[in-house]
Amino acid sequence: SFLDVCYSSVTLPNMLKIFITDKTTISFNGCIAQMCFILLTGCTEIFMLSAMAYDRYAAICHPLHYATTMNIQFCSQLVGGAWSISLFYSLVNTVPVSYLHFCGPNHVSGFSCEFPSLLDLSCMKTLLNEKWFITSAAILGLIAFPPPTVISYIHIISTTLRIRSVEGRRKAFSTCSSHLIVVTLYYGTALFRYLRPNSASSVVLDRMLSIQYGILTPMLNPVIYSLKNKEVKAALRRILGGKSHICHVI
Repeated sequence: SFLDVCYSSVTLPNMLKIFITDKTTISFNGCIAQMCFILLTGCTEIFMLSAMAYDRYAAICHPLHYATTMNIQFCSQLVGGAWSISLFYSLVNTVPVSYLHFCGPNHVSGFSCEFPSLLDLSCMKTLLNEKWFITSAAILGLIAFPPPTVISYIHIISTTLRIRSVEGRRKAFSTCSSHLIVVTLYYGTALFRYLRPNSASSVVLDRMLSIQYGILTPMLNPVIYSLKNKEVKAALRRILGGKSHICHVI
């Protein structure tokens, strides 16, 4: 929840200014700082989703050892490692961009200073920056996505299929469904935004994708996860049950 607040807060204030005044300004240093924090929080989100995939694997495949495996110390190491690696990834991509010359157009096409938008405004050749970004993103992807997420879900699916009872399979799927929804929303839009060729670029589409993974996904995460919690659902029923007019509106 803290990460989602940080992630959306990086871009939301300026975005609201654009919606209200139809335009806003940002300094060069502010733009670079915003890009740095976008990469930091976005990368941390990837590692946190991977850690949560491993959490699902431990809960379904090794339920008797879950409390020992996912202890406080191990979870703290996962969170600390996610922020530390993401900070390094953000700096190695932000610092080279800060040395580029921007002597031409100064109008960012999207709602925020993202990496592709800044490269489009540079007067210098940005091929090295693009190659370095793709290389670092590929290394990051190999570390963060396939091992914890894909391999975890391969084991989860294999274990779920071996469960004989329908109720057992339903519970196992229910444990993973919210995480799968968030992973699909986040990875799908972010990968399409950053890795598609320039020939497929569209200002309107870029803005829609930025809103999707920058605001909508962090906003939906608490809703998607908390509605799977029995206590939250019971509290929601009590609130709505005592207010018939709200129930009618819903």
